Amino acid sequence: MNIHWKTVGGTLLVLAVVFFVAASAWIGFGLYNVSARMGHFPGMSWVFHTTYRNAVSLWSDEGRAVPDTLDDPSMIALGAKHFESACRTCHGAPGAVRSATSRSMLPQPPHIDEAVDHWSPVELHWIVHKGIKMSGMPGWPAARQDDVWPIVAFLLSVRTDMTPERYESLTAAQLRGPKGLSLCTACHGAQGVPDNPHIPRLDILSETYITQALTAYRGGSRQSGIMQHAASEVPEEVLSQAATVFGNAAPPAGDGAEGAGLSDLARRGRELAFSARMPGEDASPAPAEGVAACRVCHGPWDEELDPDYPSIAGQNAPYLEAQLRLWRAEMRGGGPMAGMMHYASQNLTDADIEALAAYYAALPPARLNEVRDPYR
Repeated sequence: MNIHWKTVGGTLLVLAVVFFVAASAWIGFGLYNVSARMGHFPGMSWVFHTTYRNAVSLWSDEGRAVPDTLDDPSMIALGAKHFESACRTCHGAPGAVRSATSRSMLPQPPHIDEAVDHWSPVELHWIVHKGIKMSGMPGWPAARQDDVWPIVAFLLSVRTDMTPERYESLTAAQLRGPKGLSLCTACHGAQGVPDNPHIPRLDILSETYITQALTAYRGGSRQSGIMQHAASEVPEEVLSQAATVFGNAAPPAGDGAEGAGLSDLARRGRELAFSARMPGEDASPAPAEGVAACRVCHGPWDEELDPDYPSIAGQNAPYLEAQLRLWRAEMRGGGPMAGMMHYASQNLTDADIEALAAYYAALPPARLNEVRDPYR
């Protein structure tokens, strides 16, 4: 059989022109009804959902390291608090129905009990961080990825043992404390002292530093999907009030573990922090090579320190570890000293970071120019 290629080509060209004209009319004249009440053409929901499931399977990196703390109650609690603030509107909550409005979306967001079904931790991380196009599921507000894991920890707990009563206890707003600051105190405590080691204590920070941090979160120059969301939810005048309230809260007297002595890990951290000496100070322990002296900016130091620097004495160790890793990866910013911290953290190993966090967490909580080391 002879194929008349000129005829075939002409036919294909005509079909292409017809398709282009039809598509242009479909789009240009608004012939496609985008109403969510109309639904999709038959079979399209299956096409979209199958594409979604296969795309997540393809693009999520199953080789990604998964933290071994996903069953840590404090991780789950942090994730639950963020879910309550940012996600419940669409996905409901354990034991609670979704709103009529969310059920009227197309596609309809799955209830939280259904949303976590069958996904692996890595796939859940990918979905939360990347979001899903044309579904109403937003991407994570920050490029930073480590603070997605508390949400994953919470989602996994929904699949196993998250009861409505437990969820309610985890997300109940802190009723005590300054009026209008319930979103802040729910995580950080009424006096700036949280009961969760993954959340920073604020009572040791100055009003100047807290103001800088909140401004950076609100403007996006400091990365954290959790805090960027929180800072955008609170009116600017309330953020200013929060800085004043927490910046003037005093660390509880006698807080700390002075009598316990330093662990071997914390003692190693002290060696790193003491890489610089005050004039005439004892040279023992020997300064660590290649590591900037933390105490020159964060104490303990005998001279007045700049309020742009945060106190980290008594700060929660898991929080300090996370921040040092962000500085080292140059994923942390938002302050006038960001460049200095990027430089100072470059030579820190994971072991160094754990040691420094252990040392500073062991110090009695104190404001920057009141930091002291009872172990000297």
